[in-house]
Amino acid sequence: MISADTSTTHCPKCHAEQPDGAEECIRCGIIFAKYRPLAMRASVSPPTTSFTGSEWLSIAKQWLIESDTTTDSMTFYGRAAVFLVLAWWGWKFIISPLETNYTGESFFHLINLPFHEAGHLIFIPFGRFMTILGGSLGQVLMPLICLGTFLVKTRDPFGASVSLWWTAESIMDVAPYINDARALELVLLGGVTGKETDGHDWNNILTMLGLLEWDHRLAHLAYDLGIALMLASFVWGGVILFRHHRRLSR
Repeated sequence: MISADTSTTHCPKCHAEQPDGAEECIRCGIIFAKYRPLAMRASVSPPTTSFTGSEWLSIAKQWLIESDTTTDSMTFYGRAAVFLVLAWWGWKFIISPLETNYTGESFFHLINLPFHEAGHLIFIPFGRFMTILGGSLGQVLMPLICLGTFLVKTRDPFGASVSLWWTAESIMDVAPYINDARALELVLLGGVTGKETDGHDWNNILTMLGLLEWDHRLAHLAYDLGIALMLASFVWGGVILFRHHRRLSR
């Protein structure tokens, strides 16, 4: 054991008895001056980097809500107008059955379409399957990228909530496409149906996965996910608007 001063009675490694004032062990040869800091570091537990549930909740609250400190009244009225339009339009999406293809026939479908087609091109290097899937991925990833940009780059959680609404709508827009995988009755971009061509994206995707008979269930799962995310966007945007209004009232 190494004492507090420079004298040593036993080696801290092999426990051999040492003469007073020895600088290295006469048996194993370790140098006491170098061994001491190593032993001290080993005895100290490494700092933890994990977060508790309350800490994660606090971080999420900061990023998703509290980072918005806008006090401008015109910004509030603009946000309120956007929120009301999206709430009204989103509710129409929510109450419209999947089978009506209301999302696919809405104006927003035309906004999703360029990102859908671009997705096919972007994923070409990853093979045929990803090229086909890339269309649906592209139109869902684009609003997610916007969401991340609003949160991280511009610190605008209200803009992020709008992007979440768009993500939800885009997923709901894909659902009728999935639902048509066997029927092949949807009119495609070229003005023809899947029956008149070699199928369409989701007919090919589910056939390649061996899940073609699951088309209706997967479509409803996607539609329900879109509804859940859209409702979450209402709550998120509403909370931010409420807090913004409170700041104006002070």
